[in-house]
Amino acid sequence: MSNRAIRRAAERIAAKAAKREQTQQAQAQTQPQTMAAAAGASTDPLSPNVDFAEAEEQNNEAPSRPVTDAQRAANRANAQKSPGPVTPEGRAKSSLNAVKTALTGVTVLLPSDDVPAYEAHVHQHIADYSPVTPAEKNLVQRIADADWRINRIASLEAGIFAIGLRKLADLHPEEQDASVRESLIKSEIYLAYRRDLNNLALQERRLRNHQTADLSKLQSLQKERLENEKKPNEKAKTQERMYNAMRMLLQADKLKIPFDPAQFGFEFSLLEIAHCFDAISAAESHNQPIPFVVDLLATLRNGPKDYSGAAHTCTKEVQAA
Repeated sequence: MSNRAIRRAAERIAAKAAKREQTQQAQAQTQPQTMAAAAGASTDPLSPNVDFAEAEEQNNEAPSRPVTDAQRAANRANAQKSPGPVTPEGRAKSSLNAVKTALTGVTVLLPSDDVPAYEAHVHQHIADYSPVTPAEKNLVQRIADADWRINRIASLEAGIFAIGLRKLADLHPEEQDASVRESLIKSEIYLAYRRDLNNLALQERRLRNHQTADLSKLQSLQKERLENEKKPNEKAKTQERMYNAMRMLLQADKLKIPFDPAQFGFEFSLLEIAHCFDAISAAESHNQPIPFVVDLLATLRNGPKDYSGAAHTCTKEVQAA
């Protein structure tokens, strides 16, 4: 303790002693022989017989007693008599003791919920969103759980109003108009249970925000997956169309006639067709892996615009034409 705290404590003790002395003196004037005098007690504050009741109140904690081995053994034996639920079903039920609405936390189903109805609810969401990857399935499960909880809020609100109507149905008996009286009672119910109703509205808003975010993420994942699934098909179609264009270019080269790819519905230019033909022919002649047409086109389109890699006769003739 600081010096200031010690000084203040001493001042408080001295003030209490002075007050006690004044009280004892007043009692001595009205009653010549007090109980303390009859018992031979001294009124001197420094006397060993002074009443220290106030000091004892400041330290009224009972002194701790050491626990014996026998007491420890008895405590352990008593604890074993009530260990709580031991079966998985009992522990699962006990874990729901504090669950009231299941609008938050990991608990989705209440003990009173219809499990088959919940499973049908989840299966309907799976059918609607068709998840494929584990991430998509997890998001669909979360969306379904949020829907289940949101649907529960309506029943909870109806239950609150039902309780309020039972307790407050006798209010405003002086109102003759039945519709006005009903509106007044509903207002009374809202005022009485406003905190609970506002909490339900807050939970609904929170659940809908989470659901919207999960739905947006699910749509993004599914879009990305579908695009990745389309890429191999698009590559295969581009490869097949390029081979058809190269065959037609060879036929035109043999017949010494001009060849316009656009007239046959090809999106490739003569330069691109000749470039792919030369690259594939060179790979075949050197027993190397055949390059993908998509990669060849990307290299050509992203590289220099002029073509100087003519390695085949038909390419030179195409360029001359």
